[in-house]
Amino acid sequence: MSAVLVTLASSSGGLRYSECWWHAAEREQTVCLKHGHFMSDANPALDCCGGLNSVDYSQMDMSVLAELWRLIDLPEPRFCVAVIAIIFNPFFWNVVARWEHRTRGLTRLFGGPYVACYALAGLILLLNVYRSHSITVAMKAHPRWEPLDNAHVYYAGAALMALGSVFVISSFMALGVTGTFLGDYFGILMDQKVTGFPFNVMENPMYWGSTANYLGLGLMNASPVGVILTAVVGLSYKVAIAYEGPFTEEIYRRRSQRCKHK
Repeated sequence: MSAVLVTLASSSGGLRYSECWWHAAEREQTVCLKHGHFMSDANPALDCCGGLNSVDYSQMDMSVLAELWRLIDLPEPRFCVAVIAIIFNPFFWNVVARWEHRTRGLTRLFGGPYVACYALAGLILLLNVYRSHSITVAMKAHPRWEPLDNAHVYYAGAALMALGSVFVISSFMALGVTGTFLGDYFGILMDQKVTGFPFNVMENPMYWGSTANYLGLGLMNASPVGVILTAVVGLSYKVAIAYEGPFTEEIYRRRSQRCKHK
């Protein structure tokens, strides 16, 4: 019995010791907080030295950013034309396609949905050719950037262009002309959703493949302007996807409902 009591006493004593240690640690932490000090186990070195607040940002070398900014002339007319061409293209085809879906104006004008869709496809291709031309002109109007002007960046750009071309061409082959150029808005609906390559790799592979092409072109030309214009291309596609995706899904949802009622 005495052995049992000793054991229980030792256990309870150990528990009280642990509690005392914990409360002591809490009091120490409270004192540290009152004096403006806090020690973290995650990164004591940074906390001890004041963390990022102790970094003297005035000592940072901003010469690279200054040089990059010097190479980019945002108000330059050819740069502005390229930006306008990039933004205008998806805006144009979305407005025209929705107008066609609402009024069937192009279908009546061209005598049928397929001819109308092919006509819009030809116009979109011409606009895209002009967009690519304007981007190339804008890049040539600005100087090359030395950090990008090397073989490694050049071949990385070439690889991006090759990858982007694979996505664009394979998307076109999977969708066809009407599937690529908004045939859904003309009432030319696909029997089922395309799920093969490259659509099993990513959503909207044609848009992102095109973006990769422009980024590759910018890198191959060591052009910071080309990289910036690529960002504008990606942003314009992102906005276009936000409008096109739900609208196209609604078209197929209505088709599905009509089929159920038949």
